[in-house]
Amino acid sequence: MRLSKAQYDEIALFISTLRPTRQCMKRLKERFPCQSQSTLLSIFSQEYQKMIKRTHAKHHTPEAVEMYYARYLNEVARDPKVPILLELANEVDFSPALMARTVLERFLEDHDGQPPTKPVLSSMLRDPSLIPDPVLANQVHLCIINDCFNGPLVDGIKHAIGHEHEVLLRQKLKEHNLAFLDEDQLRLKGYDKTPDVILEVPVAVDGHVIHWIESKASFGDEASHKTYLHDQFWSYWNRSFWITDPVPVCE
Repeated sequence: MRLSKAQYDEIALFISTLRPTRQCMKRLKERFPCQSQSTLLSIFSQEYQKMIKRTHAKHHTPEAVEMYYARYLNEVARDPKVPILLELANEVDFSPALMARTVLERFLEDHDGQPPTKPVLSSMLRDPSLIPDPVLANQVHLCIINDCFNGPLVDGIKHAIGHEHEVLLRQKLKEHNLAFLDEDQLRLKGYDKTPDVILEVPVAVDGHVIHWIESKASFGDEASHKTYLHDQFWSYWNRSFWITDPVPVCE
């Protein structure tokens, strides 16, 4: 069903009162039963990401990092079985995966005598068994699997969903007998920046002539549309061989 701007604003306002836990989706669905689970989850994820960006700086000051690391060391010494990093993240309203990254980076700086490289840090977050301290490895693992909106597990799920929607898009176009070129075919022709598909024969949809389609497996709010217009869509629109009104398809 279509979602009006007023309905979206109402959902976003309600989301601002929720904490990012697994129970929040149950409350959202109870409050907005007419909206699909996937729509509510996508909106919640985007609103949560906005909040993380707004508060990111305060969690990465030297004072904050030292406080989080000291709390971890003190409490893990008392009881290493307690999910300390997860509880700390919830206490300060911070992403558990990002809390794990912050404390792990500080630990490796102590352990190795220098800050870790991004590839090393990322590989340990993807596979906590690589972390030289088994207690911290378990703490990081708990943060990763309990973070519904950040971290390598979520990134993998998002990538899989995005690929699924691209496959679905191609299937739908074939079902309607629409000739098209996909990204792989366009790259073979030498194009470096392309939409998901270019229609070989344009079609009309709601009064717009459509030459190309870019599928995004996320909710298309105003902020994301502005970002995609700046980063992608205007570059497609400016190319003479597929000029049309930029009307992206958002799942």
